[in-house]
Amino acid sequence: MSNKVPLVAIVGRANVGKSSLFNAIIGYREAITANEPGTTRDSITAKASYSNHDFWLIDTAGMKDPSDDFELTIQEQISQATDSADLIVVVVEAHIMITEEDRRVAKMALKSKKPVVLAVNKADKNLKLDITQYLGLGIKPLVATSTSQRTGIKELLDEIVSILPQAKIKDEPNTVKLAILGRPNVGKSMLFNALAKKQQAIVADRAGTTRDVNKIRVGYQKQTIELIDTAGIRRSGKIQVGVEKFSVIRSLSAVEQADVALLLIDVNETAVQLDQKIAGLIKEAGKGLILVVSKWDSIEKDPYLRDKIAAEIRQSFDFIPWAPLIFTSSVSGQNVIKIFDLVLEICHNRQQKITTPKLNNWLQQAISSHPPAGLKNSQPKLNYITQTDEPTPTFKVFGSHTKLLHWSYKRYLEKQLRISFGFEGTSVKLVFIEKH
Repeated sequence: MSNKVPLVAIVGRANVGKSSLFNAIIGYREAITANEPGTTRDSITAKASYSNHDFWLIDTAGMKDPSDDFELTIQEQISQATDSADLIVVVVEAHIMITEEDRRVAKMALKSKKPVVLAVNKADKNLKLDITQYLGLGIKPLVATSTSQRTGIKELLDEIVSILPQAKIKDEPNTVKLAILGRPNVGKSMLFNALAKKQQAIVADRAGTTRDVNKIRVGYQKQTIELIDTAGIRRSGKIQVGVEKFSVIRSLSAVEQADVALLLIDVNETAVQLDQKIAGLIKEAGKGLILVVSKWDSIEKDPYLRDKIAAEIRQSFDFIPWAPLIFTSSVSGQNVIKIFDLVLEICHNRQQKITTPKLNNWLQQAISSHPPAGLKNSQPKLNYITQTDEPTPTFKVFGSHTKLLHWSYKRYLEKQLRISFGFEGTSVKLVFIEKH
């Protein structure tokens, strides 16, 4: 059985149904899904399990958002996938003739020399489907799928697992997984080495020398911590050929695996939009987060500098006021060990469970101090709250007209929850459920 868990990437032009295929695969009855029930997050990476094979599944459609720094063109999505994945699923539509873009996608996938499977999706929309017409794309095997009718998913999975090595995603119950994230050249590998006290990662001054994910386990305070060092996340306009390839896919899968993420911020450039974007992804994924200012040894200091930089960072990252901020130097070792203390503290906060009576007392107080606003004839009413068993502290709030709750009111509730119960350093999720 292989130690390395394979990555399967789903690629194709827009609107061929990549995301619904992704959801159909991870929601398959045998699948372990990384998307906890009751949360609204659309995951881009998830664990899938079928016929004794575990693999990471990546939906490249989730990497496309026009207003986003992470927007990847179709070519970039595929070069990302071919760079990182062990198998590529190319998706086309059954009721539309093969387009030029489909041909380009197929060509790039085949050029990667990785195994490729073709999914002819939306087969329910073409009752006269002759699948052999898709052989012209040069991809074998090919499977007709329909996510709305739930057909062809098992056949597609059979093809995938017949190609992949057998692997198991091992969840070590007492291991804390710590991912080191950030743009290229912010000092991730140096911090990884400083934390690991071993020259495990290749460190070089050239940005983007860490292509894959390095992992190492270290013991601290009777606790095993697995460090996951990722290749740099790079803005799509700056993609270069070769080793300096944009490496979002590996980083996303590292976020998915982690309990806590360290987001490294270069002390010489603290207000970078891409850093905020990465922090947003970590928050969305429901993980613990520490903002780590790196290269603190590289600048001339005056007595007020630290406070000035801290205030600037806090302003740029005002959407995660709960994330601790720490100034480090991998060269001098300053505050490096303190990171481990913070990580263990955050894990402790993530694991705390609050009794339902305590939560409901808190909810009633929060509502009476500041009732939610609604429309003239329909007021949101929040009845009761419970905590779920998910790894991210998640709370289900039951009520009526919850759709009318303003985002600012949800933020108020989260703030009050943190004031009363802590949860420093970790995302929390409030899920509002309409109770009829």
